[in-house]
Amino acid sequence: MQVSIEDKSTVKKVIHVEISEKQVSKELNDAYKELKKTVDVKGFRKGKVPRKVLESRFGKDVHADITPRLIQNAFVDVVEEHKFTLASAPKITPPKLVPGQSYSFDAEVEVYPKLEDVEFKGLDLKKTMYEVSEDEVDAQIQMVRKNLATKETVTEERPVAPNDFVLIDYQGFVDDQPFDNTPLVENYVMAIGGTVMHEEFSAKLTGVIPGQKLEIEIAYADDAPDKELAGHTITYKVELKEIQEEVLPPEDDALAEKLGDFKSLEAVKEVIRDNLDKGYTQRIKHELSEQVFSALLEKNEFEVPDVLVDAELEGIVKEAEEAYAQNNVDMEAVGLGKDYLKTQYRHVAEKQARRHLLLAKIIEQESLELTEEDMEKGFEEMAIGMKATVDGVKNFFDMKKDQLEYFKHHQLEKKAVDIIIEVGNLTEISPEEAQAAQDARDAEAAKAVEAAAAAGKAEAETIAGEDVAQETTQAVTDPPAADTTA
Repeated sequence: MQVSIEDKSTVKKVIHVEISEKQVSKELNDAYKELKKTVDVKGFRKGKVPRKVLESRFGKDVHADITPRLIQNAFVDVVEEHKFTLASAPKITPPKLVPGQSYSFDAEVEVYPKLEDVEFKGLDLKKTMYEVSEDEVDAQIQMVRKNLATKETVTEERPVAPNDFVLIDYQGFVDDQPFDNTPLVENYVMAIGGTVMHEEFSAKLTGVIPGQKLEIEIAYADDAPDKELAGHTITYKVELKEIQEEVLPPEDDALAEKLGDFKSLEAVKEVIRDNLDKGYTQRIKHELSEQVFSALLEKNEFEVPDVLVDAELEGIVKEAEEAYAQNNVDMEAVGLGKDYLKTQYRHVAEKQARRHLLLAKIIEQESLELTEEDMEKGFEEMAIGMKATVDGVKNFFDMKKDQLEYFKHHQLEKKAVDIIIEVGNLTEISPEEAQAAQDARDAEAAKAVEAAAAAGKAEAETIAGEDVAQETTQAVTDPPAADTTA
């Protein structure tokens, strides 16, 4: 067997294989010998059918049977010999097998990149020391009050003001005829300045006195989110029935009792502080992880197989679909098709694939393994995230063994990141310092964009100038065409 490897890149290979005529003949002979033992052909005793008859009647079947075997055996030998770690299944278009000739085929494959040991110790990392402020706690309390707010009818005679709520009846008409897609709605409560109804409703209702009737005309664009209304000009006949005000409950211990097992407002605030603190702990960990990956990606350049990037893209698209579905929004309807997302987020997917490859290399070179303590901690974290019990999580993995293996690998990656942070050079900074550093980076990025735009404009002007100069030269050197209109 003769083999040559064509490197399309460090991760893309084309394997050219030629199997000798001798090996092909052996496979054919063996196949026909086995066939001869079992086949029944009229006019011949079993086991006595001539080879030429077998070739005539069963040649295509024999070839179809041994061709995949020839390819598979040869391909496996090449992969083992060259120690390729395949990232994708090979792409092979099997040529026709011709008896008495060698058999050649090409296999296109993607392989995992061969990474040198990753140097990860001593990375310069900045740890932002976030602290929970009383303003943040108070903001959470105000959100709780708003969630428990009630709406009360305004008894004084006054016009609708911003931030009011109004009770209305409305119906939509097109050309003075009731429109099927905007039927009569009675006793509907809407927020002035809210986003549920078209903004024209808030604009036209502001300043109106209860008891008044009015018409609100809205011209919906052709690409309006609500397809049933898109392209229509609808006149809504509206009756303002009453104004309502939002009344927040007092900020006292009675508010705490409404939330469940709390005896005082201070107990509620303690829980809020604890949750905010946990959130900051996660934020710090996330920011440090991002710094780790940025540093590692900058220091380690390598190509990534497309199949890995595509897998990451599928995950990104699936997450987007699930997020939009939870809000009852069709991604296609708002112009976010799968192809668009895959184009927009390919660079993100490539970074994610690089991260996984780097972490896999670090896990290998450091011989990292999960302890029972690591697994229990992982189960506990997952239980909190899923609002389930640890036993429930374990039962889930008992039924989903493939998911358990993915979970274990994810825990190993987290362990690798923790180790990298532990051996890094950490500098503690304040949130103000972190914001100043981010502002500086944003400013540098903006300058880079402006410089690139300016360079592109200058290049375009240069090309345009060269074109003008060329046209001028041609006008001087080339005589004008003869006028044949006379």
